[in-house]
Amino acid sequence: MSAALLTLASFALILYRPVPTTWLLPGIAMLALVQILCHFRYFLHIDLKKSHRDDLQLILFTGLILCLMVGGSWWVISSQFARMG
Repeated sequence: MSAALLTLASFALILYRPVPTTWLLPGIAMLALVQILCHFRYFLHIDLKKSHRDDLQLILFTGLILCLMVGGSWWVISSQFARMG
């Protein structure tokens, strides 16, 4: 239920624009992070108990690898773009 409310809140933020335009992207990013935490807690049942820490470490390591892959790809592509101009 809370994940659906967070999704609706992000859509409402774009549709009704209750905040200035410069605050839209940080607001959407904040709602996305809260939704990720909600999914970890209620759908994946990941919390800070001793028995679930291994699962949390696996997810954090996967996130680190994904960030390295995306960041490296972005760096290579932006470097190639700078060299073409």
